[in-house]
Amino acid sequence: MYTFSSRLKIASIILMVVGALGIGVGFMSAPGTIEEAKAMVASHNDGHGDTHTDETEHVVSEGHGEEAQDESHDAAHDEHVLHQLQNKPWAALYVAAFFFFMIALGALAFYAVQRASQAGWAPLLFRVMEGITAYLVPGGIIVFVILVLSVMHMNHLFVWMDADVVAHDKLLQGKAGFLNPTFFLVRAAIFLGGWIFYREISRRLSIKQDESDDNSNFKKNFKWSAGFLVFYLISESMMSWDWIMSVDPHWFSTLFGWYVFASMFVSGITVIAMVTIYLKSKDYLPEVNDSHIHDLAKFMFGISIFWTYLWFSQFMLIWYSNIPEEVTYFVTRIEDFKLPFFGMVVMNFVLPFLLLMNSDYKRINWFVIMSGIIILAGHYMDVFNMIMPSTVGDQWSIGIPEIGAILFFAGLFIFWVFRALTKVPLQPKRNPFIEESRHFHY
Repeated sequence: MYTFSSRLKIASIILMVVGALGIGVGFMSAPGTIEEAKAMVASHNDGHGDTHTDETEHVVSEGHGEEAQDESHDAAHDEHVLHQLQNKPWAALYVAAFFFFMIALGALAFYAVQRASQAGWAPLLFRVMEGITAYLVPGGIIVFVILVLSVMHMNHLFVWMDADVVAHDKLLQGKAGFLNPTFFLVRAAIFLGGWIFYREISRRLSIKQDESDDNSNFKKNFKWSAGFLVFYLISESMMSWDWIMSVDPHWFSTLFGWYVFASMFVSGITVIAMVTIYLKSKDYLPEVNDSHIHDLAKFMFGISIFWTYLWFSQFMLIWYSNIPEEVTYFVTRIEDFKLPFFGMVVMNFVLPFLLLMNSDYKRINWFVIMSGIIILAGHYMDVFNMIMPSTVGDQWSIGIPEIGAILFFAGLFIFWVFRALTKVPLQPKRNPFIEESRHFHY
């Protein structure tokens, strides 16, 4: 039975406290008025705002009609900047909340695949996967609360939730049958309910199988897992449209569901590998061998390549076709998010490709951990790039709110996952493939 060490528990609580303080600083420092927003922008630009003022005065002097038009444009721009700066702590919170939630959801998908395929190598790792997926409950609740607060107009993350914006936008009016607050929350509740329900029933059957004298629970788990994967593929795609793509409702990509899936899948597998290596280093998984780690690292490598294929396919087709309403998505990111946009590609493809290409390195624990840290950092930046340009625009930064949110959710994730690991023995007893898993070598 795994024992949650006091050091790890204290470390996770400290992370949550420090992270909560950082999040609080972000919300307290957000501007409340247009004047405060102007002052913040002016201080960040080191005086570059003077040029805009001079140009405005020049246009105003040309006539009353142009003066009124310019004042109207300026007022709309100032309000837009205010919303962007007010969005910063919310966006930082949302990016981190979704990132850690998607790790648990990616681990759940990987777990279901192993169950449905009746993989012989994986049973020794099932308890680790079940521990990681326990985070779906608190993580899902937090994401859902953020979505509810968005519907209540506590932030401006989803512009289509603003009735005034929709009233002046024919494209959003055409999507109102799908993108409306009530249906949005109903879908979110169905997605979260389905994912958490499968996790709980599969976990219960897994534990029952340990005490059973036949394989009935194992067979039920197989059927539930196969059915869940159908639900998952549909719900994950719709979730990616709702929770991520709709922050920029004028843009869409038919590859987006697969793209988000690849990101969460490789992140989930990476954390499974890292938690397994940690537990093995503490002598809690003595029968897990280098071949198990090698297999997990192969998945980390392979899904990183798959993610890159999807990223390049999406980028290349949209960039080459150069249709204005589509290509603007990438133009914005290349112009205003150059470092995180291209840095993400390096962390998610170039470095994993170079680090994990050699088969021998996949068996070296510290090497897999190092590669895993790079992959997780890269996919955090992936979520950052998907959310921030449409919510905060060129006012983005990685400062106290962003770091605070990462620390808070990292602490919560560690605390919840390792607490879940203490509930039952880490070694399954009656899985039909347990002996094959124990003797898994190649």
